[in-house]
Amino acid sequence: MLHQAADGTTCGVKGIRRMFIETESTPNPATLKFLPGQDVMGARGTADFPDAEQASRSPLAERLFRLEGVARVFLGADFVTVTKGEEADWQSLRPQVLGALMEHLMAGRPILAGEPAEAIEEEDTDPADAEVVAQIKELLDTRVRPAVAGDGGDIVFRGFRDGIVRLHMQGACSGCPSSRATLKHGVETMLRHYVPEVVAVEQVEV
Repeated sequence: MLHQAADGTTCGVKGIRRMFIETESTPNPATLKFLPGQDVMGARGTADFPDAEQASRSPLAERLFRLEGVARVFLGADFVTVTKGEEADWQSLRPQVLGALMEHLMAGRPILAGEPAEAIEEEDTDPADAEVVAQIKELLDTRVRPAVAGDGGDIVFRGFRDGIVRLHMQGACSGCPSSRATLKHGVETMLRHYVPEVVAVEQVEV
């Protein structure tokens, strides 16, 4: 039997090993970031589950969606972000999420069933823009995605045509009130500075 402390520490009554899961707020008030102190996806990338129906390839995501109030789950390299529904309250949901994460991870259960759940999406680009696309992706990977991961999310490149960069927001960034401002005033400004061919940045849902 495990006992969960308010700070996220788990201890066992018979000397069972302990786990500490740190919880961080994100720019999205509906989303919390949970850091278990170990790899989640590791080098396998990220996996975004917008709803329970899409979580079948992740036993961990399925476990979290069984909690009433969980609306979205995102798995990062070493963190999990959980987005609550409008009616849910973090005061009651947070300890339930901590308990589910601890139980799953301490039991050594798999994060994914098979390959990473995030399917490879076809990118809408013109072959003639290959060099520009490579520059955009490098800037996103080195300057944008690490910072976004710190907030419990991810930004995925979806395409580039006619000067428009199309990006998909995941995790805490999805549905965040400040995400569009981040794209316009942060990502777009940077890309236009370093890549003259970029005219604007648009957020897409798929």
